[in-house]
Amino acid sequence: MPLAQENFEAIGKYVRQHMGQWLGEQSLAQPPQVYEIELRERMVRVEEELKNQRELMKLGFDQMSKRFDQVDKRFEQVDKRFDSFMRWSFGLTLTVGGLVVASIKYLQ
Repeated sequence: MPLAQENFEAIGKYVRQHMGQWLGEQSLAQPPQVYEIELRERMVRVEEELKNQRELMKLGFDQMSKRFDQVDKRFEQVDKRFDSFMRWSFGLTLTVGGLVVASIKYLQ
């Protein structure tokens, strides 16, 4: 049986009237004011924990940034070594090529 709009309004009114009482019963039958104070204390604890988590995340990001900087420095070192190796191998190739050409011309 579908409910009419008036039924929904009556249900809503009933729920609003009894919500404080139900929440108070869930909090060990304490009055709504005490329950509200408990909620505020919980919210403060949650806010403090969120602040702590934010600080831990910031610390983690700072450490990641430092690690990325270290990796960048290592890549720069590898790049420098690679450049010196390329110069050395190019020089060696030219020298050996020159010796080969000179020995071929000398033997003819």
